[in-house]
Amino acid sequence: MNDIDGNVYHTVTIGSQTWLIENLKTTHFNDSTSIPLVIDSLAWTKLQTPGFCWYENDSITNNKTYGILYNWYVVNSNKIAPKGWHVPSDDEWTILENNVSQFYNTSGSLAKILASVSYWRKSTSSGAIGNNTTKNNTSGFSAVPGGYKLINKYYFSKIDSLGVWWSSTEQTDSINKAWCMSLRNDLSTVERSSYLKQSGFSIRCIKN
Repeated sequence: MNDIDGNVYHTVTIGSQTWLIENLKTTHFNDSTSIPLVIDSLAWTKLQTPGFCWYENDSITNNKTYGILYNWYVVNSNKIAPKGWHVPSDDEWTILENNVSQFYNTSGSLAKILASVSYWRKSTSSGAIGNNTTKNNTSGFSAVPGGYKLINKYYFSKIDSLGVWWSSTEQTDSINKAWCMSLRNDLSTVERSSYLKQSGFSIRCIKN
């Protein structure tokens, strides 16, 4: 499957859902309009409109493996996903967790089931993604640790130890936050958290 920029993605079907197995890399919305590239950290923190960046502003090193970091206003545009796809809701992330539980006996934890075999920092914690990575990715979801850009920090962090993916679901008791799914190299669990919409996280898409 190709996006508007011609980037090629692969897919996996898990239960009733079909997912892309790479993070989005497009710099354009699906109507061909450009998504603003925001390099300046202070400008990023003040955004209330769509923006994207690469980790450490380095597209050459990070784009192919980890894709792009987007703020939530990109998600809310409803124009970021390729035609026939969409950014998953918080409920759809939960359905994914339920669907992959069938692989628990092989991988040993939900986090390992979803995480890729490569790119994760090693961990000595039992059941963690970074512990015996040969047991990772039994679902084929291939989640990678693309790191993040948070608005209360003027730097990027955790590219080899944390992956965070936006949902399309806003937090009902805070108009400034939206829900995410995240994985950490030293944890065996899938984390569900809400973050400020200006944060820079990865995006995965699910088929309509």
